[in-house]
Amino acid sequence: MSDSPRESPESRRSAGPRGTPEPREAREPSETPHPSGNPLDSSILRTTDNAVSWITLNRPEAMNALTWDQRERVIALLTEASADPAVRAVVITARGRGFCAGADLRGGPPAGERVAGDVARTIRLGAQRLIAAVLDCEKPVIAAVNGTAAGIGAHLAFACDLVLAAEPARFIEVFVRRGLVPDGGGAHLLPRLVGPQRAKELMFFGDALTAADAERIGLVNRVVPPDDLEKTAREWAERLAAGPTRALALTKQLVNASLDTDRTTAFAAEAAAQEINMTTADAVEGVTSFVERRAPRFEGR
Repeated sequence: MSDSPRESPESRRSAGPRGTPEPREAREPSETPHPSGNPLDSSILRTTDNAVSWITLNRPEAMNALTWDQRERVIALLTEASADPAVRAVVITARGRGFCAGADLRGGPPAGERVAGDVARTIRLGAQRLIAAVLDCEKPVIAAVNGTAAGIGAHLAFACDLVLAAEPARFIEVFVRRGLVPDGGGAHLLPRLVGPQRAKELMFFGDALTAADAERIGLVNRVVPPDDLEKTAREWAERLAAGPTRALALTKQLVNASLDTDRTTAFAAEAAAQEINMTTADAVEGVTSFVERRAPRFEGR
């Protein structure tokens, strides 16, 4: 499970290809640590620029493996982004050679004697909540994957609406290497993205998947040179942030639910979403701009 103690940096490095060049670290506006001095404010950075909320994992010495409190901060930031009208898109990225090496429970609540139900509860309240926070975020979420994404780190990327990857990035379903069952929604996400046979191949063998191969099989939208990752993510996010935010949120909900529903249910949900969306100012602006033959000016409302 992804909420098991993190392996050593040496063992993580040996899991992926050697000699991988280090991508340029993503740049963000106003990345000043919060004056509270809370370590979380420096290990999980959050900035907002041009209506885009940037969430940056900033523990490069640990390949950005997530502790339980860092995971909770990411969940909280995604929840805040959903509710904040000033935020209209989200980017999740990281510093250093790794995007996220998985879960790191060191520094978490002390582990007592394990009883039946503890593991399931830990997964349900931990890794699954993180993935659900991405899937349920009411703003489009882009993953800008700078380096290795392993275990729950890979699933964090796959849960995003769009995935950009730098050329050196690697994706690893590392669970089988530790004798574990994939968690963090992996068995739900992967078959929907690449089909059951390909998902089983990735999960059964746990081989590192290059960014190019991930793009080829549909796990990644686009692979870019390391120096272009931040620029491309910014261009995509700002384009989304200028769009009709509520329409995008409803579209995201429809697509995410599409593989779990029959046609009748999907059609009913689509009609209901259109009904709701037509009450928004952006829908009115979209129709008006069409009639007036001008570009729309969406405000996210």
